[in-house]
Amino acid sequence: MSELRRGWTTGACATAATRAAFTALRTGAFPDPVVIELPRGERPAFALAVEELRPGVAMAGIVKDAGDDPDVTHGALVRSTVRPGPSGGGVVFRAGPGVGTVTKPGLPLDVGEPAINPVPRRMIRAAVEDADVIVEISVDGGEELARRTWNPRLGILGGLSILGTTGIVVPYSCSAWIDSIRRGVDVARAAGHAHVAAATGSTSERTVADLYGLPDDALLDMGDFAGAVLKYVRRHPVPRLTIAGGIGKLAKLANGHLDLHSKRSQVDLGALAALVADPATAERVRHANTALDALRICQAAGEPLGDLVADRARATALDVLRGAPVAVDVIVIDRAGTIVGRA
Repeated sequence: MSELRRGWTTGACATAATRAAFTALRTGAFPDPVVIELPRGERPAFALAVEELRPGVAMAGIVKDAGDDPDVTHGALVRSTVRPGPSGGGVVFRAGPGVGTVTKPGLPLDVGEPAINPVPRRMIRAAVEDADVIVEISVDGGEELARRTWNPRLGILGGLSILGTTGIVVPYSCSAWIDSIRRGVDVARAAGHAHVAAATGSTSERTVADLYGLPDDALLDMGDFAGAVLKYVRRHPVPRLTIAGGIGKLAKLANGHLDLHSKRSQVDLGALAALVADPATAERVRHANTALDALRICQAAGEPLGDLVADRARATALDVLRGAPVAVDVIVIDRAGTIVGRA
């Protein structure tokens, strides 16, 4: 099997587009391809997809290539428009169409700022040699793409964030998802929420939101990344954390797994069977098809498998939290969103 192909972050694309536009503004010609330096010293070259030069303004655009990563922004056209700025003003950043604006505290940018993250800002400043310029970053179709990201929940409105800490997208590293989990915790803390909930999917999220009346910015789309939530909350505590998910995902957490993806952890039916008191029922669980099948077997036999899984999952969470001042509860649901276990 061939190695998966790496790609480029929106921050790298925005930097390359800015470098090309700035060079054209200064010299009258666009470099194509345009070479930039990434934070770790790599020097990739980017082909221009669009370019436009008018008196006092230059625009260049680059199509984002995320490599083999299933990135929502793969194929998006990232544009940078550069104009001269006021003398002594340095680099002024603006959000163009498709790039969001920060509206909530807790993010690494002030409220009202364009959602261009700190590392891309540093890269862009270096690309324009800290000249006095106005840099407007835009993403074609970015406002629609942003609806498929965490941005609305994080209070980033109007479009996407320009992201990246290395400039490189590593396939299936899910770094953007994990970063969104961390920013979700930050926003919830800044909003003063004493209770946040991390859910494995939309059904468990609706269940826990309805149960506790939690607002959107107190909900974390954990997905498979239980470890990412717990390790970040250990360093940045909230008074109360609820973990909610289906029996299959939480059975993995109960067995000590922190990455709940099916390719990286499996439900251990033997471990589930060991939780069951009745030997005959335990034997049926051991040979069940799935965790949900095991749950149904136990429900019919009067065995509280959901509660037992919740209790073990909570124990795993507390072990990762290592004494951080966080009260933890766990809610296990079935596919219909019915609560079948709590601890």
